[in-house]
Amino acid sequence: MTVRTGSKGMPRGEREAQILNAAAIEFGTRGYASVLVADVAVRAGVSKPLIYLYFSSKDGLGAACAERAGSALAAKIAEAMGAPAPTFLAAAAVLDAIFTALEPRPHDWNVLYDHGAPPDTETATVARRYRRIIAEQAATGVWSALAAGGLSDGRDLSLLTHIWMNSVTAVVSWWLDNPDQSADDMSARAHRILTALTTA
Repeated sequence: MTVRTGSKGMPRGEREAQILNAAAIEFGTRGYASVLVADVAVRAGVSKPLIYLYFSSKDGLGAACAERAGSALAAKIAEAMGAPAPTFLAAAAVLDAIFTALEPRPHDWNVLYDHGAPPDTETATVARRYRRIIAEQAATGVWSALAAGGLSDGRDLSLLTHIWMNSVTAVVSWWLDNPDQSADDMSARAHRILTALTTA
């Protein structure tokens, strides 16, 4: 079987992953609007024409980054939510899943939650789709927590979902500011904090 190769004999799949990893850092740290394909090429150590060959455009590159980030996060969250657990343990399991999904590429969260891509681009469309999926997952988890506590008000659901999503964003932002922390470190820290909050 012949392995399809990219530049310098590297298999195309590996080269694409290398480019996407570089793009995720650029988009995740600077925002879509500020990034040039040339910036990604320099970080990835490849030529601009190669990026255009693989992804057609900056929008194609951004969409591929968002697809990879969103599919990994949504799948891990769904897996964590598949096992019934008390509210505290369910929240901790979801955070564990998010940390595990993001450990190879912590900037993926910002790739999805950056609103800098023009709304009619493929990048924005893919990111919106996964933000919606993750928000629906959050709402499902929050609804279970509210039902367990005897609450059923729709605005309570909306408010707590909003709090949860913004809290996760804040936690990921803190992680990006403290890159020495592994996914296991973050899980342990989150468990300690959730325990303290629920027993205070």
